[in-house]
Amino acid sequence: MTPAATPAYRRLSVEERRSQLLAAALGLFAHRAPEDVSLDDVAEAAGVSRPLVYRYFPGGKQQLYEAALRSAAEELQLCFDEAREGPLLPRLSRALDRYLSFVDEHDTGFSALLQGGSVVETSRTTAIVDGVRRAAAEHIYSHLGVAEPGPRLRMTVRTWITAVEAASLIWLDEDKQPPVEELRAWLVEQFVAVLTVTAARDEQTAAVVGALGEDGRD
Repeated sequence: MTPAATPAYRRLSVEERRSQLLAAALGLFAHRAPEDVSLDDVAEAAGVSRPLVYRYFPGGKQQLYEAALRSAAEELQLCFDEAREGPLLPRLSRALDRYLSFVDEHDTGFSALLQGGSVVETSRTTAIVDGVRRAAAEHIYSHLGVAEPGPRLRMTVRTWITAVEAASLIWLDEDKQPPVEELRAWLVEQFVAVLTVTAARDEQTAAVVGALGEDGRD
């Protein structure tokens, strides 16, 4: 009887190893506040030595946290990268489904990310979070078909994005109640509501609301 062959060991490339360490860090940050995660924890989760973590992140925990945060930010930005096809509100619902799925999976880490107060928070980490908000706003303007949003429409969209973040944090604090589908539907309805209020004072937003009405009749 021939013994089973042992899988050949394959040395990870630099990029593969870096991705492995970031995935391990994100997994830990998803359930524990950044200040409660050590490099030893990351090394153990990745199945490597602490010196190896330092080799890839010589700046230590701060550099690793910022790199993990950028990785999470890229994933969050992709949540709103929806094809510009079909009615707007179903597109927005799909984007929110992905966003809320990320919130659900990353739980504690998401709270620490948005609420701040971490010992590893810096102007750079704040800029990373702000970048997610700006990217989300740009995606929404594109979905609305607006190339150059005026100040009132910009304020409305950015205020709604802030409301989505706040609602997500409260949802986590309330043991993820109401059900995520209900939360998503409420956020979409809230988006329409704030646009409608602004439309009474802004012609550009009024045109957007009018287009939404046309979508609903299709």
